[in-house]
This record gives sequence, C-alpha cells and structure tokens, in this order.
Amino acid sequence: MSDVKIPLAGVIGSPVAHSKSPALHGAWLKRYGIAGHYVPLDIAQGDLAEALQLLPKMGFVGVNVTIPHKETVLALADIVTDRASLIGAANTLIFRKDGKIHADNTDGYGFIENLRVGAPGWKPPAGPAAVIGAGGAARAVLASLLDVGVKEVRIANRTRARAEALQTEFGNRVKVYDWVHAGNMMEGAATVVNTTSLGMVGKPDFRVPLDGLEADAVVTDLVYAPLRTAFLQKAEEMGCVTVDGLGMLLHQAVPGFERWFGQRPEVDDELRQLVLNA
Repeated sequence: MSDVKIPLAGVIGSPVAHSKSPALHGAWLKRYGIAGHYVPLDIAQGDLAEALQLLPKMGFVGVNVTIPHKETVLALADIVTDRASLIGAANTLIFRKDGKIHADNTDGYGFIENLRVGAPGWKPPAGPAAVIGAGGAARAVLASLLDVGVKEVRIANRTRARAEALQTEFGNRVKVYDWVHAGNMMEGAATVVNTTSLGMVGKPDFRVPLDGLEADAVVTDLVYAPLRTAFLQKAEEMGCVTVDGLGMLLHQAVPGFERWFGQRPEVDDELRQLVLNA
C-alpha cells in the first residue's frame, strides 16, 4: 500500500457545471499518466473564505477560479502576483506547502500564447491594437498587450466610463473611443480583439461595423462558442489572419497545471478537439 497523497485540483465558481476545465485537465492527467484528479466545485460567495481554508486540508494543491470569485479571491490570498494585482482578478490559486495561498492570473499569458501560435507572424509593435469591451477579460488583454510592446491600445465600450476607468489605470498608451465609433478605431490597427460576449451562442449579435479593418490585421475573438464567430468570418473574408478564442482557454491552463502536478503540458490539435467535444 502506498501512503503517497494523490494531488487534487479543480475549478471553483458558481455556476461551474458548464466549465470545460475538468475535461482539459483530465485529458492532461491521463496523457502524462499522473495520479491526480481535477473536479468542478460549485462554491457560493458566502462559503468561499471557509472553502479556501478547507481545500488544502482535503488534499487540494490548487484551483482555477471563475465567475463570481475572480476578484474576491485576491483579498483572501496571502501572496498576489503583480499581474493578478494589475488585472484586479485571479484565475489560478496555488496552495503552498507552507500553508500560504498564492494567487495568479494567467488569462493574459493564455491570450498572448494563443495569438503567437495562431498567428505566427504577429508582431505586437507593428501597430495599435483595438479592443472591443472593457470588462474583466479586457483588463487581462489590455495588460498583456501593453506588456508585450503594443505602443497604443484603443478601447471602446458600450458604457464609456468603464473604458475611461481602464485608461486612468493603465495610462496614456490607452485611447478611449465612443461606442458609436468602435468601427473607426480599427483603422490602422494591427491587432483587433473582441473581449465582449457579443456573438456568443445565446447572446446578442456582434454589430460593430468592420469597414475600417486592415487586410493585414490579426483579429481574435475571446468567444469560442461558436468557434468561428460571425466577427471572425467577416474578418477572414476581408483578408485578415484570424485566431479563435479556444486557444486562450487551453493556454491559460498550462502554468497552473505545471505548478500543481509538476509537468508542463502541451497544447495540440488533439487536445483542442477533445475540449471542443466536451
């Protein structure tokens, strides 16, 4: 009989049944022959602090964090990385052996890796980036684009005040456009990103005009249901290089899995297909 503890990890949120993370991490555990488990954990806001104290005692080495806990966990963690602090949210927690909770945000890393793999010729300093939306996902995108050397990020949001709040936080490399001029900010942009849920299954259509899109722009959508959104299809027809949103989900999971299970996992077509079908 072995007395080695089997490492456990999971995703905490509410609701959480829709998450593709268990299928993703489960596939990696199987691929690398690791004795571990990754499970969905539906935890209510009021139970979050208590759960984070109990999970390490139950054998959990860490968890992913999704809505509505991504901001709340920052106040409950002992150590917060600079990028999680800058983004104002964490999506990855590591339960350290010394009992401390380490909070990180790998969304920006996943976003950039997805672009690099999906558009190998992409060069961040090639020109401005245009970002549609100013929610939580936009913060991670904004921080990562500025970090890799994009000199100007243009942003438009239905509620202008939210975009202006990001400009205040991230500085004068961020330029705010009115929502009615969201199409105009694409003129001359080398990178165009939809961070909103527009165009997602069950959500309103993406209606931002794309006349200003440059034919050599790299265009990506964080929505991955459907995988080829109307936004990406139109951009492709205009000659742009397009990158779907599924890769961001896959790549953001890599650093957490490596920290929890001691193996750096690979993102490939087989994994994409498996997660798509989950």
